Amino acid sequence: MSEQNDRLFPGKQFINATLDAVETKAAMSSQVTVPYLQRAGMAGILIGVFYGAYYSTVATFAQIPAGDATLVGVGRVVGALVFGWALVFIYFTKSELLTSNMMVATIGVYHRRITWGRGLTLLGLCYLGNALGGLLLALLIKGSTLAQGAVLEQMTHSVDVKLAYISAGPNGMLDLFTRAILCNLMINVAMLLIYNGFLHDDLTKSLAMVMAVFIFAFLGLEHSVANTVLFTIVGLRSGIDIGLAAANVGIALLGNFIGGGLLIGLYYAYLNDERRHVDVPESEAS
Repeated sequence: MSEQNDRLFPGKQFINATLDAVETKAAMSSQVTVPYLQRAGMAGILIGVFYGAYYSTVATFAQIPAGDATLVGVGRVVGALVFGWALVFIYFTKSELLTSNMMVATIGVYHRRITWGRGLTLLGLCYLGNALGGLLLALLIKGSTLAQGAVLEQMTHSVDVKLAYISAGPNGMLDLFTRAILCNLMINVAMLLIYNGFLHDDLTKSLAMVMAVFIFAFLGLEHSVANTVLFTIVGLRSGIDIGLAAANVGIALLGNFIGGGLLIGLYYAYLNDERRHVDVPESEAS
């Protein structure tokens, strides 16, 4: 019966791997909070470094004196590919990123390995660490020339676009919300591919993560942590409307949770829950 169910529910390995991860993350966030925050801080730093590389790439192509608008598009393609490696570095350094933890925490709650309270604490600490890491990077960048000239122009333009979703009213906020859902859907599809056991070599896993982030960066999807870091960098450099920025991040957080936590985490937890679809003895189901 168990072998047949493994064929009927091929995503069980993904769920089991995720449950192992959620138990580790829950233990870290409650028992060794400072190291957990440090791991989350490194994710924020890496997001910021690679986001900076993205804007530097776009700015470099935009300045090529060719008079050809297609070079701007080429810059966005190359920049998105560069930024795609951020998730790879985060994964292989065992850093803690909020958006992928949304999926992990939701699956843990579904299978009653953690409570909603513990799950929200795990996510809250993760976001705090991501934001602190981004703040540290922003302070370092403020004392350098890394975000000046054409690069700062690209960053500022991106911030203006992101804040305009809020100032545009309900339609703009809905646009932002949709982009946030799709963003974390793609991020966690990549993590699904990593955890499900079908990808065996690190290069293939890396390419899956790169492509997922490439899609979010190239399409202009909205990532709550990346936005937080970008707003911090630009805010320290040239100022920012804090109210609009906070509203953007708040909507992005909710959209990211739906995209990663519900559409991937909850969906696949239910899809592979053999207890709800076939008559499985309790001993086998566990």
